[in-house]
Amino acid sequence: MASLVIMASVFGIRYSYGVFFKSLEQNFGWSRALTSGVFSANMLICSLVAVFGGWAVDRYGPRLVLIIMGLFATSGLLLSSQADSLWKLFVSYSLLLAIGTGPAYAVTMATVSRWFVRRRGTAVSIVGAGIGLGILIMNPVSAYFVSGYGWRSAYFAVGLIALLTIIPCALLLKKSPDATEVSAAEEGLFVGSEGESEDFSLFQAAKRKDFWAFIFIWFLYSFNLHLVLTHLVPYAIDLAVPTIKAAALLTLLGGSSIVGRLVMGRLSDSVGRKLTSTLSALFMAAAMLLLSGTPHLQMLELFAVIFGFFYGALDPPLAALIGELFGLRHIGVIMGILVTAWSAGAAVGPSLAGYLFDITGSYFFAFLVGMVSMLMLSALCLSLRMPAKPVSPF
Repeated sequence: MASLVIMASVFGIRYSYGVFFKSLEQNFGWSRALTSGVFSANMLICSLVAVFGGWAVDRYGPRLVLIIMGLFATSGLLLSSQADSLWKLFVSYSLLLAIGTGPAYAVTMATVSRWFVRRRGTAVSIVGAGIGLGILIMNPVSAYFVSGYGWRSAYFAVGLIALLTIIPCALLLKKSPDATEVSAAEEGLFVGSEGESEDFSLFQAAKRKDFWAFIFIWFLYSFNLHLVLTHLVPYAIDLAVPTIKAAALLTLLGGSSIVGRLVMGRLSDSVGRKLTSTLSALFMAAAMLLLSGTPHLQMLELFAVIFGFFYGALDPPLAALIGELFGLRHIGVIMGILVTAWSAGAAVGPSLAGYLFDITGSYFFAFLVGMVSMLMLSALCLSLRMPAKPVSPF
């Protein structure tokens, strides 16, 4: 539960940037490429700190790492509320907030993966549902404050939320089961370790083709997701959709992603990670094709439901596969490297979409690029070599 709340807080904050987008663009007179660049810089820095965070959680456990992250996240948001120039927003939002949120996925998923094996898909889907829950809660909260009190007050309020959620929940986490909990695991309360892959170091993992396939999978997944999360609200506002209703699209997307994570995470434990991840990527590609030709609110809402469900569905089988392919001993630093690819995709996707909009006056080509990225991702999922399962003696 603590991991779920942390994920909800961190990713709800991160994915609410689209709600602030138009206010920042208009307040500072920036182009969409430059406005996107603030978020992209944040994600690039996230890619650097994610590796360090993954290493730190392997060495020190999640509690200390997340407490430090919570302090940086709160400081970054409170200072963002006072920024009056581009460079100040880069320091507060792009730098400090990145340090406070960048390692969150690697830290929480590495911790959860150490506790569960056979039902890891279900476990990571429950914790990962915090991402959708965060979008579901933080976007309307941010939209309320932006519309009623301005973007500065909104960032101040979000900073207080970070302070009151991340640090208290971090105090509840620990690295791995103790002796009593291991005994419980043997009785079936936790999941045993049979069928787990051997433990690879980072250098050993890097020699495998599957590791590099995961690098590109994580990049493409993030590229398309953040393209949508950053530009869906501005796109809807351009179509004369009111700000509150435009922000509600992200809420709808986040709510759908929770259902997708829980349904497909459980399904991946039964029918396999490769099948569920490949199908999810293909449906996301179809949703992007739908988005490229949606002229009214009802179609945008349909897109949000489809895209949200399968975006949520894609994460659990991929996250579960990391432990199954590379083992658990060094999973924190391995996830940290993969989050680097994720952050790089998150930096490139929004910026490229903003640039394409600036030169064409439309998001059509940006959305098509997003569709192609998901088709490429589905092909990479098919290329993964699944770990052998033990043969039951019964």
